[in-house]
Amino acid sequence: MSNLIDGASIAPAIRRRAVIAAILGNAFEFFDFAIYGMFAVVIAKVFFPAVNDINSIMATVAVFGAAFVLRPIGGILLGMYTDIAGRKKALSLTVILMALGTGMIGLVPPYAAIGIAAPLLVVLARLLQGFSMGGEFSGAVSMLIEFAPKHRRGLYGSWQMSSQGLAFSLGSLSAFLLTQGLSPEALESWGWRIPFLLGILIGPIGFYIRQRVGESPEFAEALKMQPKQIRSPLIEVLSRFPKEMMCGFGLIVVGAAASYVVIIYLPIFGVKQLGLTLGQVQLSTFLACLILLILCPIAGYCSDRLGRKPVLFIAIIAYGLVVYPLFSHLLMGASLMTMILTQCSLAVCMSFFWGPMPATMAELFPVRIRSTGLSLSFNLGGALFGGLAPLYLTYLLKETGNLMVPAYYLLMSTVFGLAATWALDFNRARAAQASWQAG
Repeated sequence: MSNLIDGASIAPAIRRRAVIAAILGNAFEFFDFAIYGMFAVVIAKVFFPAVNDINSIMATVAVFGAAFVLRPIGGILLGMYTDIAGRKKALSLTVILMALGTGMIGLVPPYAAIGIAAPLLVVLARLLQGFSMGGEFSGAVSMLIEFAPKHRRGLYGSWQMSSQGLAFSLGSLSAFLLTQGLSPEALESWGWRIPFLLGILIGPIGFYIRQRVGESPEFAEALKMQPKQIRSPLIEVLSRFPKEMMCGFGLIVVGAAASYVVIIYLPIFGVKQLGLTLGQVQLSTFLACLILLILCPIAGYCSDRLGRKPVLFIAIIAYGLVVYPLFSHLLMGASLMTMILTQCSLAVCMSFFWGPMPATMAELFPVRIRSTGLSLSFNLGGALFGGLAPLYLTYLLKETGNLMVPAYYLLMSTVFGLAATWALDFNRARAAQASWQAG
């Protein structure tokens, strides 16, 4: 029943509208979520003053990671809501919640004005963002996959990751332009707030876009053929699809570690550890994100033609082989060019395991509990190895003084990714889905 409706039978205009709603809404959400990391160096001064820069940055990245504490909870609740109420309602809800959290950060007065209340309000806002983000990935992927033609699911699913590249590109570009166009005093006083305040507008726009999309035909058909209420999507996933969930978890570990180290942490590392300017690292990050934006759909298309496992294997192995030499070269002579070389080279490899990942994970679970399965894998892997990575790395660098720590962390994540790819068994997954749907 997971293939009840071939997306090729859906009218092109309807499919196009659904894809745009999923992509733009997802990009809006990830933009809102990511700009905190883009402005972490400035936010540290505004909300987390400390006796030294390292402690201030640690407090800032700890709050960045706080959003990931609530992401698994949001993922479970919103994932189940998506599987019960439908993709459209859940995605409309997540974009509004994200906009509220982002707007709060943009409006909170600095520590100098209201004291401890300022960082507490920022924590609250990040928790709200984390709850929202918990349901976004699974809902958007389910929408894209279920509207896609069967032979183009890799391509359609890859647009989810490409939209993250778009979000990170816009975030790093806005950070670069503000850094270059404003004095340090103006940037710290009010300039950094501009992207967060724009995030308030993203809520109604995203809500409008998603309200104009109909429900996923595959999900609607699954409800007709299996109308009985499922006892609990969470219990069903954990009891009937544990291997599939663990494979998804392993893929997310390598994907999330790459995202939050290469895109979020490396700019902080470049400024605080390597002496680069904020403008330099933001420009480099922007270029790396453009590569993700462009190459993820190509990688998704390749997985449709060549198979999911071969593309994933080759990409993760290539990524693991270049991590150490790239970081070594960067540390030997940090400059704008070596930072661009490091981030952009890693982004090329990232694109080819990012692109096939959504379709790979979605195909492991039946339609009626797909969003819950995706949410569990995505949010557990993302929380433990992605969002908390900046905090882990800042602490380890402080304790060890070893500047190769980020490279070791990325290499560790490839072990999870390769193990998960090796364990992927789509025949078993299809058999398990058929058994579950029949019983």
